[in-house]
Amino acid sequence: MEPALLPPALTVLGDEDRMFRDAVRRYAREQVAPLSRQMDEAGAFSRALLRHFFENGLMGIEIPEQYGGQGGNFFQCILAIEEMAAVDPAAAVIIDVQNTLVNNVVLRWATEEQKTKYLPRLAEESLGAYALSEAGSGSDAFAMATTARDELGTWVLNGRKLWITNSAEAALFVVFANANPLAGHKGITAFMVERDTPGFTIGRKEDKLGIRASSTCELIFDNCAIPAENLLGVPGKGYKIAMETLNEGRIAIGAQMTGLAQGALDHALAYAKQRKQFGKAIAEFQAVQFDLARMAVEIEAARLLVYNAARLRDAGQPFIKEAAMAKYYAAEIAERVASKAVEIHGGVGFTKDYPVEKLYRDAKIGRIYEGTANIQLLTIARTLLA
Repeated sequence: MEPALLPPALTVLGDEDRMFRDAVRRYAREQVAPLSRQMDEAGAFSRALLRHFFENGLMGIEIPEQYGGQGGNFFQCILAIEEMAAVDPAAAVIIDVQNTLVNNVVLRWATEEQKTKYLPRLAEESLGAYALSEAGSGSDAFAMATTARDELGTWVLNGRKLWITNSAEAALFVVFANANPLAGHKGITAFMVERDTPGFTIGRKEDKLGIRASSTCELIFDNCAIPAENLLGVPGKGYKIAMETLNEGRIAIGAQMTGLAQGALDHALAYAKQRKQFGKAIAEFQAVQFDLARMAVEIEAARLLVYNAARLRDAGQPFIKEAAMAKYYAAEIAERVASKAVEIHGGVGFTKDYPVEKLYRDAKIGRIYEGTANIQLLTIARTLLA
């Protein structure tokens, strides 16, 4: 039996990946950072900045060039999310959902006609959203009440979706509904729904603790008629589509949380070097040095887990356990590192005058969305015991 492909040295990037990462890092610091606080306070993402994301190729990283995308790989998506999150996790999750969920679904499950129709739009102008969650289906994401009824080749959707990222600005939605409720999860089916479809409306926008610039809204389907050609895959395969996509999306959330933690550490380092107490910079005190060292170790460990999972995915190797580990640990350390960064800043860290306050609020969602911390632990345990 031939040995499995092993990923290269995890934190050593090739020239192409390094150039890509550095370009995203410069863009994030120069173009996104100055708008971050304003967007957070407004609870809305800059439409001009969103257009720039498309113009700079950030919304179609894996989409092949023939469809107008960058022709990159999943690992580059992870690098982009990580670097953007160090500046603004809300901006990072917009890139995340577009690339690792919506684009990913279309690339893997759409027909050639659907790819020709939707991929150029997703690469160049149309924000996408991924609609799975409902009021009664959180961790049990497949206890869904939204239904899809086949009426002579037209699918009629009825129900509501909650907590849908990107939904205020999205033009295209990947929507999961049950076409055969008696079959349970085996009836779940996926569709592409366009924003202006009759019977489809965007409901209340959530007023959130963190990642406030990223919109999260309710979706309402009231006898929403979807043409047969907008069916993704085949009826009853939505469960498989959703599970496989979310496994990859969890790596991206790990990247978001790793980038957030790195941003918090960067701010803590800068502040510790310039803040003076008792006649010297607080970075000279051993207690502060130990805090900074622990933060750096935890971030590097999270990055290794994330990169390992991403490279296994690109190599076509099993990665479900590694994805769950990456998301679980990165979310844990993001919250911990952001909290410590606030403490290192002292009183001013508790104010909105410094970015660590925002990063602390943004970190909390990492343990909740795309599978809670307990769901990740359950996934890891099951793979260990299989």
